[in-house]
Amino acid sequence: MENIRQTVKRVWGYDTLLPLQEEAMRAVLARRDSIVILPTGGGKSLCFQAPAAAMGTLTVVVSPLIALMKDQVDGLTTAGVPAAFLNSSLTSDERRLVEDNVVRGRYHLLYVAPERLVLPPCLGLLRRAGVACFAIDEAHCISQWGHDFRPEYRQLRVVREVFPDVAIHAFTATATPRVRADIATELGLREPEILVGSFDRPNLVYRVRRRTDRLRQVTEALERHRGAAGIIYCIRRAEVDQLADALRRLSYRAVAYHAGLADAERRRAQDDFITERADVMVATVAFGMGIDRSDVRYVIHAGMPKSIEHYQQEAGRAGRDGLPSECLLLYSGGDFGLWRSILMAEGLPAPGAMQKLGEMYDYCQGAACRHRFLVEYFGQASRADTCGACDVCLGEIAVEDGSAAMARQILAAVTEMGERFGAGYVADVLCGAKTARIAEMRHDRLDAYGVLRQYSKATVRSWIEQLEGQECLARGEGEYPTLDVTARGHRVLRGESAVPLLRTVARSVRQAPSRAARPAVPPSLGQMSDEDLFEMLRVLRRTMAAERGIPPYLIFSDASLREMARERPTAKDAFLQIKGVGLRKLQELGPRFLACIRAHKDGSAAGTSPVP
Repeated sequence: MENIRQTVKRVWGYDTLLPLQEEAMRAVLARRDSIVILPTGGGKSLCFQAPAAAMGTLTVVVSPLIALMKDQVDGLTTAGVPAAFLNSSLTSDERRLVEDNVVRGRYHLLYVAPERLVLPPCLGLLRRAGVACFAIDEAHCISQWGHDFRPEYRQLRVVREVFPDVAIHAFTATATPRVRADIATELGLREPEILVGSFDRPNLVYRVRRRTDRLRQVTEALERHRGAAGIIYCIRRAEVDQLADALRRLSYRAVAYHAGLADAERRRAQDDFITERADVMVATVAFGMGIDRSDVRYVIHAGMPKSIEHYQQEAGRAGRDGLPSECLLLYSGGDFGLWRSILMAEGLPAPGAMQKLGEMYDYCQGAACRHRFLVEYFGQASRADTCGACDVCLGEIAVEDGSAAMARQILAAVTEMGERFGAGYVADVLCGAKTARIAEMRHDRLDAYGVLRQYSKATVRSWIEQLEGQECLARGEGEYPTLDVTARGHRVLRGESAVPLLRTVARSVRQAPSRAARPAVPPSLGQMSDEDLFEMLRVLRRTMAAERGIPPYLIFSDASLREMARERPTAKDAFLQIKGVGLRKLQELGPRFLACIRAHKDGSAAGTSPVP
């Protein structure tokens, strides 16, 4: 392990390893099969990259997306590790050159798509070259119980047959125990080492809001992160286009991405986002798996995801560099019905799909700590009752006073009207609306009429949806779905059970510091990050990335730039101590970054702010 530790410091500039990285690397060294589940930002790639670089042998990495392969290889070569990929983006001459170098042993890592790996020519090439181990990235794709099943991954079982003595290591950010078992079976793993990291992401602030005015709620969040990178997920393609257009009209640098766009449009949007020409990516779930950008400061779901697994994966794209980031989820009761319709339209839903949809809705409706809910969902124990980094623990939402009585009043109204009306009409009656229909139906004479008139119709509708989410009310099928009181609802009506109704506390919301980001004591002025210098370093990073044709985050992460701005190193030895600075980056990138820091220091002393 000492050789690997030295390699990690020399190549990647890290003095310490993250939790479970050492154990994962030991499994590679011991040539023992493994399944490694680490959250996004937990350092999965280093688990197989560092041993490959230290031993100088060939590790074959199975990766599902061309963009992901290219970014990984660019990052490795920038750090001084010989790596390459084989995929359809290469010309025939480029492919032959890579294959020749593979046989000659010139690469430490080779990235291959699953459908290419299982072809006889590729398997033959790897037999000739000699493979130290296989790393299966995004391994959850092999399981029909996973949230992103891909049939081509099922073919990977041939790897064990062709290379019976070569260890296979499966990596993913999200896998329930059932998915882990499926991965082991499908890949033919032999007594694998199973390493499961904490699913908690302490640098993320989770917020859930009922969707009332999508554009206003989204722009309020964007203003909390003005100029920072973020992703906004929508359920439908039309919503992506509409929201992206609206944000551009408001002068946000937003691009759209979904499967309905032409390939060239999708590539352009992705490139604009990765190269920092755009700040906001508005997309369907078709976007994300191949994106390694580490400085995403927020992820907004403008509609409810269809499972906790999807939510964890998508929200986890925020704050990969460990810095504070926000995850905002906007939902409505209609999202549940929309997903149900989509799943039914696709044919027989995947196993457990409807159950997972219900669990996601429970998360939205819940009043428990968001961090604790997510950790316990994946079978782990929560370390604290409150996190201080979600809307519940920050006191941004609360249980309504007298919510038990109000729940009974709503359920009683549905019963009194014979369970023959929809949510909007029931809300009108409860609020005492004076409409022609209510007068015609003589519902202004009901006991329920106007009992909640002190509340807005939107608030009462919210409570009705919450009662649906807590299975006290159910919507009938048809063009005009009516409300029915369920068995649980009748128990609430009889006072045998109680359910909470939530409200949003009227207060100014700002980006709360995460648990990971809170210092034990206030930093002194000399320790604080210099925002001017940080922005100068970002400009320099963008310039140098453009010169090299690679994404800016492959130059240095925001976390590294923040440390530079805070420590302000002006000599090579001091610069090498910055997290993320290895020897190759010191040699090739260090001189210009050091010059920028020195210029800022001299300019600050002179009362000016030089531009790099």
